[in-house]
Amino acid sequence: MEKILDIYTRMLRIRRFEEQVGVLFSQGQLPGFVHLYVGEEAVGAGVCATLRNDDYIVSTHRGHGHVIAKGGDFNRMMAELFGKATGYCKGKGGSMHIADFSIGMLGACGIVGGGIPMAVGAGLSAKLRGTDQVSVSFFGDGASNEGSFHESVNLAAVQNLPVLFVCENNQYGEFTPMEKVTGVRDIALRAQGYGIPGVIVDGTDALAVYEVAQTAVARARAGEGPTLIEAKTHRKGGHAEGEKAFLAGGVYRSAEELAQMQAKDPIVLLHKRMLEMGVATPNDLEELDQTITQAVVESVAFARRSPDPKPESIYEDMWV
Repeated sequence: MEKILDIYTRMLRIRRFEEQVGVLFSQGQLPGFVHLYVGEEAVGAGVCATLRNDDYIVSTHRGHGHVIAKGGDFNRMMAELFGKATGYCKGKGGSMHIADFSIGMLGACGIVGGGIPMAVGAGLSAKLRGTDQVSVSFFGDGASNEGSFHESVNLAAVQNLPVLFVCENNQYGEFTPMEKVTGVRDIALRAQGYGIPGVIVDGTDALAVYEVAQTAVARARAGEGPTLIEAKTHRKGGHAEGEKAFLAGGVYRSAEELAQMQAKDPIVLLHKRMLEMGVATPNDLEELDQTITQAVVESVAFARRSPDPKPESIYEDMWV
């Protein structure tokens, strides 16, 4: 019961943070681009709930949810989005490059498929050091067509590395339907070519994701190698916030499709299930929501009162 509440809490923290980020971006208060995780929370929360603090994750351009699911700090995240010196990357990384090594978050990568080899490297490190740490690579359906994906899965399979390849299949690579650019119906089928398990899970069902991830993590810790998990999910909003301003033609998803997605909101589904199971009362969940919402509000205030990076700091924290 505690684990279910833990997963729900991770999901709700992601949702409320992302909703606030969406509002701030629409008001022109955040620089750069932001890609929200709304609708996909069950994947990050379900997977990260199986991990230890010293396990590793590597994220994508849509990475806020992964950081939060792994235990990231609201204040430092929001400050980074505002470009402030108190942010995770001192205001130099922004939305697509948040990292926190203290919780095993090795970073987000704005390049499609770019983070997958990093997760394999972390898995190789764990194996060479003789630990039972696990490494997780989150990536989208589009990244499964990149060479970095295939090379990484192959190496992890050959070296029997403790890596979870978690494909968050939200059905679109930016604005292009997956079936128009991918030669297989299910990305999990690609695991067969590398001799590793490939599992499909409903990415809107947090508990199902947790169970699948739990099995894969146990295999990895036991030295039985990698697993490819395909979580079929959806993003509630666009590829990036404000996409209507630069998307020619405007609409690429039908009203019917969007309605179907809305009906499978992962937080609504788990909320209902928890009440049915007696995990929590309506008052309990309302209080939790209020607490999280207040923490997000406070993170915005923290970011606004934080200093900008000093001009001379542009030469700091660089690898030369």
